[in-house]
Amino acid sequence: MKQSRRVFLKSISMLAASTALPLSSFAFGKGNEKLKVTLVGTGFRGNSFWGRRLVGKYSDILEFVGLCDKNPGRLAYAKEFIGAKCPTFTNYVKMIKETKPDLVIVCTNDSNHHDFIIKGLEMGCDVLTEKPLTIDEDKCQAILDAERKSDKKLIVGFNYRWSPYTTRIKELLREDTIGKITSVDFNYYLNTSHGASYFRRWHGLKEEGGTLLVHKSTHHFDLMNWWLDSEPEEVFAYGDLEFYGANGPFRGKNCRECNFKDKCDFYWDISKSKRMTDLYVNHEQHDGYIRDNCLYRPEINIYDKMSAQVKYANNVVMNYSLTTYSPFEGYRVSFNGTKGRIEAWRKIPYLQKAHIDQENLHKEEMDQHNDAMIQEPLIIHKLWNEHETEVVSSERGGHGGGDGRLQDNIFVNANTKDEFDRSAGVRDGAMSILIGIAARKSIESGKPIQIKDLTSLVPKAKRSV
Repeated sequence: MKQSRRVFLKSISMLAASTALPLSSFAFGKGNEKLKVTLVGTGFRGNSFWGRRLVGKYSDILEFVGLCDKNPGRLAYAKEFIGAKCPTFTNYVKMIKETKPDLVIVCTNDSNHHDFIIKGLEMGCDVLTEKPLTIDEDKCQAILDAERKSDKKLIVGFNYRWSPYTTRIKELLREDTIGKITSVDFNYYLNTSHGASYFRRWHGLKEEGGTLLVHKSTHHFDLMNWWLDSEPEEVFAYGDLEFYGANGPFRGKNCRECNFKDKCDFYWDISKSKRMTDLYVNHEQHDGYIRDNCLYRPEINIYDKMSAQVKYANNVVMNYSLTTYSPFEGYRVSFNGTKGRIEAWRKIPYLQKAHIDQENLHKEEMDQHNDAMIQEPLIIHKLWNEHETEVVSSERGGHGGGDGRLQDNIFVNANTKDEFDRSAGVRDGAMSILIGIAARKSIESGKPIQIKDLTSLVPKAKRSV
């Protein structure tokens, strides 16, 4: 049963509240009036997960009162796709002033998250932002300062915590299954479909996405902070651009207008996707954004191979790597403890019985309507004992079932305290990106970076204290 607006707003507060502070409800409460929501940034994630899905599942407790994007063509398409009956705006401040929303959802380019977050808080709105929180330490500090000054809340949409598979790992670690954790190995693999897509888009520019150590790895770093219940202290990293960008054997204006379509293994025909054509191609004239850019264009300046060592405040050491041109997509993570070891993996094709179509793998994972169940193993190996295999069931779509559970926690399970502490507030968002920012600074300087030197946040040995 879905809740009243009063209870719903309290649930957002519970999600946003720092684990170090008592939970508190918002100062709203207008009976059963619907929550007024606005969305800024109507790209793929914005108009689907934070747009159309909210209208489809929660329209009895919320309503969109405004949509905003700098691209008027994409904005018009998004309104129809989302199914919202509200005005649209190309001016964010004008939208806030005229619609007076309770909640602003931020899904713009990473580089300007801070502008919309800070202005939303200053104008009296609660804010929910897509990951990553922002892309550098100065913008991060500005957000921290704004949230402290405001009586409103900021929450970060970390969905990976909510999948049954990652939750089971958390439960095993919390139960002291392998004793005190001492070290972790975490390897993430992006395939030549999903991984390559980042280099076609604005994410290929460091000034827009902060490199994939921030944009993509924020997911992984947040998981690790949550799994370990601790915060990072020091980071040392290596990284380079060796595969994409200027390393390519040829390049063109974009895939549609390329002279090397027959030679390039990465040729992608965007016209085969009606959704991508309607959302991006048909509106390029408004802002010049090209969705099928050449991934060998010389202006790409992010890393395509990354490796980092992270020392946590509780003395755990994590070895992390991200590969962006793997033949398959998935991850492996192994926890070493004083009583044994846990090994986990997702979507590694030769470790699964089912064949995985690598080209459509990410599309299936993003699909909010894909409820097909999959079985994924965990290995628990205690010292001086034979290993045990435990199988965890989860959905294939919606990021392993995390997407739906995250939104249900916000919009439905109002007064329920989550036993696994999966709610993510501004400190969680900051600590995840600070690892990526520190890694980037370490690569550039060749030196280890102290997290405490980046913002006013001082790392805690135990996150939940």
